[in-house]
Amino acid sequence: MDRTGGSGGGSDRRQPEESKPLLGEMSAPEGNKMGAAPCRRALLHCNGMRYKLLQEGDIQVCVIRHPRTFLSKILTSKFLRRWEPHHLTLADNSVASATPTGYMENSISYSAIEDVQLLSWENAPKYCLQLTIPGGTVLLQAANSYLRDQWFHSLQWKKKIYKYKKVLSNPSRWEVVLKEIRTLVDMALTSPLQDDSIHQAPLEIVSKLLSENNNLTTQDQESIIVAIAPLLENNHPPPDLCEFFCKHCRERPRSMVVIEVFTPVVQRILKHNMDFGKCPRLRLFTQEYILSLNELNAGMEVVKKFIHSMHGPTGQCPHPRVLPNLVAVCLAAIYSCYEEFINSRDNSPSLKEIRNGCQQQCDRKPNLPLRLLHTSPDLVSQEATLTESRLKPVIVTANEIHVEVERNNTANQKMTASVGNDSEPNLIDCLMVSPTCSTMSIELSAQADRILGCYVEILKMLSDYDDWRPALASLLQPIPFPKEALAHEKFTKELKYVIQRFAEDPRQEVHSCLLSVRAGKDGWFQLYSPGGVACDDDGELFASMVRVCNNVHILMGSCYKTKKFLLSLAENKLGPCMLLALRGNQTMVEILCLMLEYNIIDNNDTQLQIISTLESTDVGKRMYEQLCERQRELKELQRKGGPTRLTLPSKSTDADLARLLSSGSFGNLENLSLAFTNVTSACAEHLIKLPSLKQLNLWSTQFGDAGLRLLSEHLTMLQVLNLCETPVTDAGLLALSSMKSLCSLNMNSTKLSADTYEDLKAKLPNLKEVDVRYTEAW
Repeated sequence: MDRTGGSGGGSDRRQPEESKPLLGEMSAPEGNKMGAAPCRRALLHCNGMRYKLLQEGDIQVCVIRHPRTFLSKILTSKFLRRWEPHHLTLADNSVASATPTGYMENSISYSAIEDVQLLSWENAPKYCLQLTIPGGTVLLQAANSYLRDQWFHSLQWKKKIYKYKKVLSNPSRWEVVLKEIRTLVDMALTSPLQDDSIHQAPLEIVSKLLSENNNLTTQDQESIIVAIAPLLENNHPPPDLCEFFCKHCRERPRSMVVIEVFTPVVQRILKHNMDFGKCPRLRLFTQEYILSLNELNAGMEVVKKFIHSMHGPTGQCPHPRVLPNLVAVCLAAIYSCYEEFINSRDNSPSLKEIRNGCQQQCDRKPNLPLRLLHTSPDLVSQEATLTESRLKPVIVTANEIHVEVERNNTANQKMTASVGNDSEPNLIDCLMVSPTCSTMSIELSAQADRILGCYVEILKMLSDYDDWRPALASLLQPIPFPKEALAHEKFTKELKYVIQRFAEDPRQEVHSCLLSVRAGKDGWFQLYSPGGVACDDDGELFASMVRVCNNVHILMGSCYKTKKFLLSLAENKLGPCMLLALRGNQTMVEILCLMLEYNIIDNNDTQLQIISTLESTDVGKRMYEQLCERQRELKELQRKGGPTRLTLPSKSTDADLARLLSSGSFGNLENLSLAFTNVTSACAEHLIKLPSLKQLNLWSTQFGDAGLRLLSEHLTMLQVLNLCETPVTDAGLLALSSMKSLCSLNMNSTKLSADTYEDLKAKLPNLKEVDVRYTEAW
């Protein structure tokens, strides 16, 4: 028996399937008799029963071969042929048995099934289905009526889905295709089957149709989207359909389909999606949808209303998955803005290399073997506490030296050095610098810039919701952004609002996320501190973060945690704390007083520098006096004549230096480092008041010729001078010929000429170590 052939002829009473609804009630006319003993077809009523779609199951099978004119006689027979038990599988194309023998030796194609009917016998009721095939009938007997109905609806569904796949695989007229799609959608919506695949199968058929036909007009596309919209209310679109939706959002962002159809789809995705990693195109579709909202006339106002609709009108969002999904979309969108820079990484430069500027590989100077003993900018002040025997020289090349504007000052504060130590430092460290750096700017395309602005603004919106802020802070604590983004000034400036909201939140679980997620890794606290790659102010945000973090430790009543926090500040951010205290920031004044009170600082010179900083402002002087009343021994330190070594924090100005030097006695100061500050030649009038000064580090400052001439007239005892990367010229450098005590001079990357260099060598007999790399004299 051929069960895969075309459909056979039928009697006049059978309605052709093409003219019947694809899913409807199947019934025979009342009183219709089929032979001597009547056989009635069960009526399908919408009784609210729901069934799971069968993929396989056990059932009894009987196949009857007969001409249709004798069907009624055979059916009325009390004794049918033997029944065979089979385990049937409802595949995509056919019904097959796990044991292909007997009646089910060959599978039955859905295209060969002319009709599926429910049958019941009056004499001996059995739960039977009748499959009409060419030249015969296949009877399926279930164990009960529920299983029979489940098999019936499953077979109906499989048969019709198979038909639609064939019909829509070769479309000819799109008006007919659209009609078929609507009928398919109606069938899925009215089916008594309750299964995820019931709605997904039509969506996959339409998705395949759209992916294989790229020549659709915009009207056809929108008509199809509207037709399948009811299926999307409770189902995620499949990947190919997401691609089609993304394309529509990009090409027609102002279409009403985006607002009316895509909005509930995206809302459902954000509320119910559990992992964008398993379905990344859902995230991409959500991303494109939000960008299309931003393209409307109201722009971010529409996006803001959408975010508010996702949160809900109450103070607590009822959907826990909305925030993580929104953050995932934002992070992916921000990453895509810098993908071009990420993919074009050459030597994978460090974050500070990118932000501070580094030469491209092709523009760098030839490799020059150098002996590098320390990479901190405060080379002069740190060398005084180290001896040559404790250091191990390392041979590196010029293109391996990184400029680090902000380094841990652990060595400064943890290594003790006795005041008045006469041991001379290894002067080569004062001269060791990196090659000249050229600024590397990150400029995004117009489209990437719009995407960045949109999604950073969304992060700002999310931070405004009190109930979302703890979870948002936790999600952003690991700093899940590429280093190119953190090196981009516009991004860090816009994101500063979010960090500020975290810092202002009184809850510990929020602002504790400003700290690093683990030891050895920077957190937002480090990035937005003065000298950090994201800091663009004078430390206001840093002071706010310090205040809340310190208050939490004090309020918790834990002396250990307070000291641990202060110790981390002393090791990593003492310079910024002192700079802000010097400018009158009360929070930083309190922090410095606490450091003295808890004996956080061991080095006497550093303690004296903190005391001088406190006495430079009214609020600092008042709080220091209160502290001294509690600890009289602190005042004894000041009577020793001040520190011998002093390092000014990066980004300090002439006014900061003047305020510090005027706050106390610095008659013993021998070593002063102003490296990477913003001082100019104007500070020279304060430097000449330091009679004991022997070592001066002006690396990468704006100190010029006028200041150099003033120094040469007064600081005749100066022995070490670092002018690397300063704007000095021959006019100022020639004045150094009067400083006969100079034994080490660094003029790296200045405008030194060969003639001036020869003149200085002739007039400075004690000059032993000179660095003239990247100058005309090199």
